[in-house]
Order: sequence, then C-alpha cells, then structure tokens
Amino acid sequence: MKITKLVVHCSDSSNNKDISAQDIHRWHIERGWSGIGYHKVIKRDGTVENGRPEYWVGAHVKGHNSNSLGVCLVGRDQFTDAQLDSLEKVIIDWHIKNPEAEVIGHCDLDSGKTCPNFDVTS
Repeated sequence: MKITKLVVHCSDSSNNKDISAQDIHRWHIERGWSGIGYHKVIKRDGTVENGRPEYWVGAHVKGHNSNSLGVCLVGRDQFTDAQLDSLEKVIIDWHIKNPEAEVIGHCDLDSGKTCPNFDVTS
C-alpha cells in the first residue's frame, strides 16, 4: 500500500481527560468496528501509544483509509506541548518512510469535520 496522506485527528474527548489507545479501541468496538482505527494515539503527557499496526489499512477517514496513516491526539481543542512535540516526531518518522505523503487534518478530507481543530499545515 502506498501512503500518500498522514492524517491528524483528535479524540474529541474532554481536554482534561487522559484516555488511552485501549479506551479508543473499546469505543470503536462498541460502534461495531473491528477495533481502533488510528495507527497512533498521543496521550496528554506526550506518550505515543500504538493503535492499529501500520501495515493494516486504517479506519479513520472515510474514502482515504487505503492510502493513509492516522494519528490521534487525545483531547478536543487544547493540546499540550508534549503532545505537539510527540506529534512532530511521529510525523517526521512517517514522512521518512513515506516521503511523498502529505500531512493533513481530518477536516481537510471531510468538510463536515473540524477535527483536529487546528491547521496542521502551519
């Protein structure tokens, strides 16, 4: 699979509640999905947790899963410096492996979404 998009998401959960990849996995199972749709989750303290393995097609942005990787920041619209530092590291790592991939927010692929509630290209 050729990765052409690196998609940034937010969990749309309370900014002061720290949830884990396991929590998101459970939520996605409860929705009838096959498990967590993101490849990485970044907790409030900057810890990066693995979600779906990168070699599995994601389930994070309708119509673009087969050619993208998805990372989810825990929170809604106020992210910690530690999260943003970890996000940069994840994106750099993915970009090294997929140099032609574009970094975009979920909202850039789905006009009905505001996620991740900031412009990832700036």
